[in-house]
Amino acid sequence: MTEFNDAQWWRDDLAEHFDGLIFDCDGTLTNSMPLHFRAWRETMSARGIEFTEERFYSMGGMPTEKIIALLCEEQNVSVDVDSTAEVKEAAFADLIGELRPLELVCECADRHRGRLPMAVASGGTRPIIEQQLQLIRIREWFGAVVTSEDTELHKPEPDAFLLAARLIGVKPSRCLVFEDSPLGFDAAGRAGMRYVDVRPKTAAV
Repeated sequence: MTEFNDAQWWRDDLAEHFDGLIFDCDGTLTNSMPLHFRAWRETMSARGIEFTEERFYSMGGMPTEKIIALLCEEQNVSVDVDSTAEVKEAAFADLIGELRPLELVCECADRHRGRLPMAVASGGTRPIIEQQLQLIRIREWFGAVVTSEDTELHKPEPDAFLLAARLIGVKPSRCLVFEDSPLGFDAAGRAGMRYVDVRPKTAAV
């Protein structure tokens, strides 16, 4: 499947085209990506691991433990992956008070809630994703929230999106995915779903 350009998603009625909507969280519903990068930079620099901003954004949607393991392998550094992940998530939690919704995407979700089944599908951990949705007061809009704990494989594999579609009772081909990362776009395509890249409309936020 390909990027959806048949309508202006930020203002049009998507019920004319789809039966369900699936949203990524970090960088799609919330402005959390710069906060995550600050947490990553603090955590990894303390362990002698380089993690550039460009590389960080290219790995959007990948679970924390997988990122740590991959960077360690590439840079020949040995750390305890689980404890390092815990430190990184704690560093993000310290910054979460700065979290804000990405208004245009949240307005789209608000416009369709109660009219189309909706889900969140994220590579983040459940406590962090649930906390974000609660903080911006939109958790109740979604019939399902899929996080990294729920599937064995993660973006760019399609498993999270396929599970989300199943949980809201919508065929994959009738779902539209909202994403901000290349891994997410690939995952949506592999799931047989159309997607929108929210970045052109949210980049200035």
